[in-house]
Amino acid sequence: MPSTSQCEAFLAAVDRGSITAAAASLGCSQPGVTKLIRSLEKELGFSLLYRTPHGVQPTENGKELTPLFRNIIRAQRNAEEACDEINGLVRGSLTIGSYFSVSAAVLPQVLQGFSSLYPAVRIRLREGTNKELGKWLMERSVDCCFAARPGSAVVCDWIPVLRDELCAWLPAGHPLAGRKTFPLQALERAPFIITRPNEDTDIDRLLERHHIRPDIRFSTTDAYSTYRMVEAGLGISFNQSLINARWRGGVAVLPFDPPQCVELGLSLPELSNASPVTRKFISYTRRFVKEHSSEFSAAAG
Repeated sequence: MPSTSQCEAFLAAVDRGSITAAAASLGCSQPGVTKLIRSLEKELGFSLLYRTPHGVQPTENGKELTPLFRNIIRAQRNAEEACDEINGLVRGSLTIGSYFSVSAAVLPQVLQGFSSLYPAVRIRLREGTNKELGKWLMERSVDCCFAARPGSAVVCDWIPVLRDELCAWLPAGHPLAGRKTFPLQALERAPFIITRPNEDTDIDRLLERHHIRPDIRFSTTDAYSTYRMVEAGLGISFNQSLINARWRGGVAVLPFDPPQCVELGLSLPELSNASPVTRKFISYTRRFVKEHSSEFSAAAG
C-alpha cells in the first residue's frame, strides 16, 4: 500500500510538472521527492513519471493511478480533520478553484471571514477558465470550485449561490453607448475583443447558445486588458457585471436586451465525500453571500 508521503510527492510532481517545483511546494529537498517517487515505483513494479525537456509527465500507468492516489490523500486528510473536529478543532487544508471574476470580486471577502473563523485552515486558490476548472474537478485536484456551473461533461455536485448579469462593454463614443440596454443580436458581426477564447468561458457559452458570430479582431488572456482595449475603441466585448464593478474608464457598461445571467455556485467532485473543512467552507460561503447579497447586487449594477 503506497504511503501518503509517496502519494503526495508523486501528485505534487504531476500537478506542477517538475520535481523541483514539487519539492518547493512540499517544503522538502529535490532528492527527497525523487527518493519518495522512486521508492513508490519500485514498490509498484513500474514507472510513474517520465522526464521531458520541460520537466516531468505521468506515464500511462501514472495517469491511471493518479485518481487513486488522490483518494488516498483525501481519505487520510478527511480522517485527520474529522478527529480534529471531534476534539473541537478546525484545521486542515482547502484547495479552491475559481475563475478570475469570482476570485477578484467575491472570494476575498468570503476568505477573509472564513480565515478569521478558522485560522488553522490552509487555503490554496487556483484560478482558471471553466474548461480548466472542469478538468481539475474531474481529476480531483481541487476540493471545490466557485464559478459558473460546469458543463454537462463534468460529473460533479453543484450548489447554486448567486446570479450575476452579463453586460456589454462599449467604447464611450460608440453609437449605442448612450442607451439603457444593448441588443443581444447587435453582437453579430460587430468588431469584437474576446477574452480567453475556446476555454468554455461565459463569453464562449453565450455566443454558442445564441449562435452569434461577432467579428473577432483581438483576443486577450486577461479581462482587464480587454476592458482597456474596448476603452481605446478597438472593438466591443462583454463579461460579468461583477468583474468590472470597481474599474473606472471610458467604457459604457450596458445590460443586454434580453437580459443574460450567469448562475455562480460551488461545484465539487462529491458532496457526500467532502472533507469537514470543505463542508464548513460551503456552509460559510452560502451564509456569507446570502447575508451580503445586496452588496453583490449593487456591485453588479
